[in-house]
Amino acid sequence: MNHKLSIDEYDALEQISKLPKHVKPNACIGRNTKRLTGIKLVAYRKDGSLELTENGRQVLFIKQCIDGLRSIANDNGTKLSAPVAIFLEKKGHIQINPDSGQHEISQRGMECLADIEANNQKA
Repeated sequence: MNHKLSIDEYDALEQISKLPKHVKPNACIGRNTKRLTGIKLVAYRKDGSLELTENGRQVLFIKQCIDGLRSIANDNGTKLSAPVAIFLEKKGHIQINPDSGQHEISQRGMECLADIEANNQKA
């Protein structure tokens, strides 16, 4: 699950996750389907439509968590989706500010972001 994905491939994953059955995929999905199926993030259903695999859902969720952590670090007023907020709170990456009642990044979250950025620069 350590595949380096492009912004376009992440966008295709996001779109596939929201794609209703029996709807023709758009050009973004079409461009990226071969690679995403090859690395087993997307699979074809029996009817020929696309769906995310369990690995695909995990990759997409991790990206949403990282994006959420970055947005909280830049702006405490950012609203996160419930699953992302719950996960980041459980892991200790964000916390509720008692004064404002809004999410803020914790020390652990800052360290995690720094580690992510350091790994991105190496790749």
